[in-house]
Amino acid sequence: MSLIPRLRDILQLRFTAIFAALPPAALADISPANPLKRLARVLGYAGLRLVGNMFQPIKNRDDLHGKVWLYVVSANNYDALEFIQKARPDAVLVAGQAKNIGRYNKAVNRLSLRRKLLYYWQFPLALAGLLRTDGGRAWRFFDFIFYAIGYYEVYRRALRHYRPRAVIFSNDHNDDTRSLLLACHAEDVPTAYVQHASVSANFPPLGFDLNLLEGQDALDKYRRCGPVHGRVALVGMPKADAYLNQKNTMPTVRRVGLACNIHDPLPALTQTLTYLLRELPELTFTLRPHPSDGRDFEPLRQLLPSLNWSSAWRENVFDFLLRQDALVAADTSTHLEATLLNVASIYYRFGTNPLTDDYYGYAARGLVARADTPAQLAAVLRGYAQHKPIDLYRRAAYYNATLGTPDEGRSQPRTLALLNAWLGAAASS
Repeated sequence: MSLIPRLRDILQLRFTAIFAALPPAALADISPANPLKRLARVLGYAGLRLVGNMFQPIKNRDDLHGKVWLYVVSANNYDALEFIQKARPDAVLVAGQAKNIGRYNKAVNRLSLRRKLLYYWQFPLALAGLLRTDGGRAWRFFDFIFYAIGYYEVYRRALRHYRPRAVIFSNDHNDDTRSLLLACHAEDVPTAYVQHASVSANFPPLGFDLNLLEGQDALDKYRRCGPVHGRVALVGMPKADAYLNQKNTMPTVRRVGLACNIHDPLPALTQTLTYLLRELPELTFTLRPHPSDGRDFEPLRQLLPSLNWSSAWRENVFDFLLRQDALVAADTSTHLEATLLNVASIYYRFGTNPLTDDYYGYAARGLVARADTPAQLAAVLRGYAQHKPIDLYRRAAYYNATLGTPDEGRSQPRTLALLNAWLGAAASS
């Protein structure tokens, strides 16, 4: 694959209409609208990351040669794949040299990106080519083009050096992930994918040799993304195994969690929380920002001292949900995780982007209730405060293939059996 088609594959999600239509405040944190600010960020990346990598020693705890790589790009990815590492002595957790893996930063092995600098002569050619194919979006996101340069070449070199037995992914759309996947294809390294969160029909087509999906919802959406490459199996949600026997049996709602991320505008979030705390003083509310949400929440803390907080850096999402009777959130797979635990979940949008309305389709399929105004939201919560059904979790069967079957709570053994058989077949072929 030549440079321009390769970069269009790597940056597929970044060049979609839905990404370009994100709220300005959300985009500003990822890619500033002002081209001079984008340029400043690119220069900062070049100085701090690219040049900084040159002087950052890499001392991995594991030997990466001939191992099964578990490639992660976030703490959520780590949580989704750690059980494989614990079950297989030949499995090692791997990330890019300076990738932020949150609380697991020191627990993962690193792939050197020092040679990435050698490929930046491609940037003018890449920008010119993508301007021809993608027009204004290439200019609007020239910073993403810059960041993506060199990953593919450096990862091909790493694959040739270490010759991993296989690479297992839990993300299929980040630029470094896409680059490693294409590098694996070029170097004939087997690839597998273990889904770690709900997916969207805007994702790239499945391109792995083995695709282990949570349920029919994911498969249906990936079929809308394009041709499905490789074998597919529906295995449920491995990361939820330890929690499915702890379903919430409270008949009424008293504790309400709110999950937010960078796509939820802070003014609307503040307005909604202020309204709920005033209208429903008998309920306890806890806010949980996404681990990648770096906004300053101190003014909100000062404004609403009775609001509780959950740190995604110290408490995983299931432990947070075990302390709630209901969840309020916009577009996040936490809705599914809540429903699996029989936590009453309500879809409520803090933003107004029409392209992301019910992004995962949870409300349309009846997985969760929906409220469109603060008054409607308060009314739904009042209803659940009177009565919360004990069988809400059954709604999640379309999303989790093992729910209600003998394999419920056994997605990890099921996933490991399929991976072990696949790796054995790959080794003998």
